Amino acid sequence: MTQDLNQLTNAELKRYLSEHRNNDDAFHDALQVLMSRRDPNAPRYPYPYDMVDPEREVEAIFRARIRQIEQDQSAD
Repeated sequence: MTQDLNQLTNAELKRYLSEHRNNDDAFHDALQVLMSRRDPNAPRYPYPYDMVDPEREVEAIFRARIRQIEQDQSAD
């Protein structure tokens, strides 16, 4: 029995991925469906090893995100 992965919720897909982690084909198919649901406007951050100064750059990303969260909370 094959499941229609497109009909599963994200939580169900994650559970399916966990249950089928040793089945390359099933895992790949489910991961593709889950990744296709990602918001295309979501911010993308570089992989730390591709950065010139990872420690400083990652810290700057975290600080900017914290400031944004604090501003959003103070606006409420």
